[in-house]
Amino acid sequence: MRKMTRHVLGAAGLALIVTTSVVWAQEAQPVRVRGEIAKVEGNTLSIKSRDGQNLTVKLADNARIAAMVKASLADIKEGAFIGVSAMPQADGTQKAFAIHIFMDSQRGVVADRHTPWDSRPGSTMTNANVSTTVAGKEGQDLLVKYKDGEKKVIVPPATPIARYTPGSAADLKVGAKIFIAAAQKQPDGSLTAPNVAVGRDIDPPQ
Repeated sequence: MRKMTRHVLGAAGLALIVTTSVVWAQEAQPVRVRGEIAKVEGNTLSIKSRDGQNLTVKLADNARIAAMVKASLADIKEGAFIGVSAMPQADGTQKAFAIHIFMDSQRGVVADRHTPWDSRPGSTMTNANVSTTVAGKEGQDLLVKYKDGEKKVIVPPATPIARYTPGSAADLKVGAKIFIAAAQKQPDGSLTAPNVAVGRDIDPPQ
């Protein structure tokens, strides 16, 4: 009887562990991290987040590191694959407050789509290909197309524009600004990240 009780309890404990692990995996949602590197220890970064939190982020063994460098409107040509952080306007257009130009190698890896964004209240993110670019009343007007539609984007003259370029661990320095799009929260409160974008001569547009 005791053996049976131990067996039942052991099975119940194992089931609880498995169930807890499954629930954790289901509940863990990707976390966006914006902030500044405060410390670097091997693959572990201490980050002071934009909202004042102290975060510990461990980079995956084969983490992809991209550096962000300054770019300009002249670099946004027809056919370019870009990401637009914007505020939707009453007439249906998107008014950009930051733009990043993806590398060709990021096509098909980064989803082309239009979604809500958390950089500013009510903001959006549009990852899309530039169809046309013309001078407009408030700056440059872009027509961008993605899998499920298209958007007209107004780019004011002062909009920060950055370009992705291959980076390395040497870019991960104390004081550098970073953006991590899809960190995973661990049970101990730390984060793991498969990739990180780090500002080289411009902060990562967010």
